[in-house]
Amino acid sequence: MAALKYAGLEDTDSEEELPPGWEERTTKDGWVYYANHLEEKTQWEHPKSGKRKRVAGDLPYGWEQETDENGQVYFVDHINKRTTYLDPRLAFTVEDNPVKPTTRQKYDGNSTAMEILQGRDLSGKVAIITGANSGIGFETAKSLALHGACVILACRSLARGNDAVQRILGEWHKAKVEAMTLDLASLQSVQCFAEAFKSKNLPLHILICNAAVFGAPWSLTEDGLESTFQVNHLGHFYLVQLLEDVLRQSSPARVVVVSSESHRFTEIKDSSGKLDFSLLSPSKKEYWAMLAYNRSKLCNILFSNELNRRLSPHGVTSNSVHPGNMIYSSIHRNWWLYTLLFTLARPFTKSM
Repeated sequence: MAALKYAGLEDTDSEEELPPGWEERTTKDGWVYYANHLEEKTQWEHPKSGKRKRVAGDLPYGWEQETDENGQVYFVDHINKRTTYLDPRLAFTVEDNPVKPTTRQKYDGNSTAMEILQGRDLSGKVAIITGANSGIGFETAKSLALHGACVILACRSLARGNDAVQRILGEWHKAKVEAMTLDLASLQSVQCFAEAFKSKNLPLHILICNAAVFGAPWSLTEDGLESTFQVNHLGHFYLVQLLEDVLRQSSPARVVVVSSESHRFTEIKDSSGKLDFSLLSPSKKEYWAMLAYNRSKLCNILFSNELNRRLSPHGVTSNSVHPGNMIYSSIHRNWWLYTLLFTLARPFTKSM
């Protein structure tokens, strides 16, 4: 975000002095951010110097960090019996100077969601993220919301979705976030979600198909399809079809499909080279959880590629993404063996 566009920058001489209407705050984990009360926006960079900072060290003796009813962090000085929203460590901040990436590779395995969007102003953008109450979906939703986007968390459990909303509001109480019910294992639920979203008369600039199940035992959905195939692929396929008109009207817009490198370790064709539909939604006798997951991820990529071919001329792009090998998230919860493998791999993988 170009700092110089904000009014009042020329009114102060010191590089560290904030312009009128700005306030310096800290997150729960010590990052410094800046609130513009005039435009009701926040950003990570100092509005004059453009620098990013975080507080250094522990709270002084006698101080304690608390959170008020609006989710705003405040500080209690037990010695002097007073409270303040100003972090007492702000006098001892350290400058965050990440090494600038090369042109060839902007990001790597150490990049965080917040760093990817550093400097972006997403005000006015509307995003839907499926499975956004935990894991990759939650971190994506939080980062988009803290950069100004209006984010809808499409979750199977509305209670868990609302809990995720409160966690984001705890970072910034003016974040535009909302949870809505979406059960990808029910095509009727997908249709109801699309209708409910359209009734809001909002644009849609970003649709992230993130929700997935992994290692789930064989079961059929209410639509009579194998659950891994429907949740990971077919439900998202249907959702995009129902929201395609909104995406086109909102162009430039994008669809992001979270797939996996494991798509390489399967096939969905028969011996003659034709698509074998029985492999997509197999019977219980032919079911293997890992293969079902791999096939659904292959379908994700084929769908994303074809969607981009069809919609990119209309201003809607589509990309599929591999989030990382053995990334530690709640996706492993369906089987104890996967939980063990993920736990052993956790020190060597990217954190949430």
